[in-house]
Amino acid sequence: MIVDRLEHYRCYPFGKAWQMAFDFLLSLPHDAEEKKYPLLGDDLFAIVMRYETRAPENAEIEAHRKYLDIQAVITGEEGIGWSQIDDLEIDTPYDTAKDAELYKHPKQGLLRVDLFPGDFMALFPHDAHMPSIMTRQGPVFTKKVVVKVGMHLL
Repeated sequence: MIVDRLEHYRCYPFGKAWQMAFDFLLSLPHDAEEKKYPLLGDDLFAIVMRYETRAPENAEIEAHRKYLDIQAVITGEEGIGWSQIDDLEIDTPYDTAKDAELYKHPKQGLLRVDLFPGDFMALFPHDAHMPSIMTRQGPVFTKKVVVKVGMHLL
C-alpha cells in the first residue's frame, strides 16, 4: 500500500503504466463524467464513480489479483480500511471475472486512511481494502476515480 499526494507520484518509479495512470489522474477535471475510461485496453483503465459514503459495518473488504488499484478522491472525502490479506478470513472466494475476493470483517479492526482531493492510495494484490467508508464528518457524496493497472505492467 502507498498513500501519498498526487504530485508525489514520481517518488515511486513503477514505469510507463504508472506514468500513464498519473498523467490521466492529474488531467482529470472535477466534473469528469462517471464512466469507464480505457487508457490501454483491459491492461490499464480508469473508472469514475459517485456514491454516498457509509458506515464500515455496511462496507465490504476486497482484494484483487490482476490489478493494482490507484484510488483518488475527486470531490468529497472517504475512509478506506486496510489489512494484509494474510490476516483475514475469506468470505467470498476469488472470482476471476470480477478480479475480486471478499473477506470477513476482522475482530481487531483495520488500519484506516482518510482520503481527500489530491490524495491517492495504491493497493497491491496483498492489500485488502474497504473503500467507501464515511469519515468523522458522517456520510457525504464522494466522487472518486479508480485506475486499474495490470500487475504485469509494473
